[in-house]
Amino acid sequence: MNWFQVKSYSKYLLSARYKMGHGLHSPFVFNLVREVINCRHQYYAFQTIDELRRKLSASEDEIEVLDYGAGSVSLNKKRRKVAALVKRSSISKRYAEILFRLIAEIKPDNIIELGTSIGISTSYLALSDKRRDVYTIEGCPQTAQVAKSTIEHLRCDNVNHLVGQFKDVLPDLAGKLQKLDFVFFDGHHTKEATIDYFNVCLPYAGNDTVFVFDDIHWSKGMEEAWDIICAHPKVTVSMDLFQLGIIFFKRECQKQHFIVRL
Repeated sequence: MNWFQVKSYSKYLLSARYKMGHGLHSPFVFNLVREVINCRHQYYAFQTIDELRRKLSASEDEIEVLDYGAGSVSLNKKRRKVAALVKRSSISKRYAEILFRLIAEIKPDNIIELGTSIGISTSYLALSDKRRDVYTIEGCPQTAQVAKSTIEHLRCDNVNHLVGQFKDVLPDLAGKLQKLDFVFFDGHHTKEATIDYFNVCLPYAGNDTVFVFDDIHWSKGMEEAWDIICAHPKVTVSMDLFQLGIIFFKRECQKQHFIVRL
């Protein structure tokens, strides 16, 4: 964590509540906190993905990385080791398992991921239910190739790999699908880009659509983007898990914001 993230995490700890769901009056949110966010159930796929993550963490392979996003101070070189990408760019086990359980709970027909990286998060999205179509977009061709190998190793036949910049690929994909059920925004961590991609997806969001944003406390700009998104009139329920932000569009729910402690 950088100094900004340390301060943000301190604020989060002071504000976070509802670890076990107590005090929540919404049955919908109560169930999410108990059965999805803070559930400790271990699914069959977790061990398989953990083993692959360990294997990639020990890899000595290097690739040329083309980064269109906000980038990282720790990974500012174009040529990077796969092991470094696992450590710095892949979602943590804890939050990845939340994504897995969330998809298992809401059962979306289609899933979009903005930012494949080397495919760790994609694996959780895909293995949560192989009947669901996953569309994952990655801007760097070599990184996308590593991700494809990762997914093929796990035999995830429901994953569609798309290579290109989000601004070029996402509008066409959203228009093709017409209705977006689940979108994981995990790339290009800037205020302007995050809001732009949110606005591209918004017209295709229905009552049961779920948007998940990664690194909502990455920077001041990302926090501002998160606040703007939560305040949007179509968003009814928003949940801050520090690293992840989750929003819902359920018209039957009152507009509420929750800071949930893990």
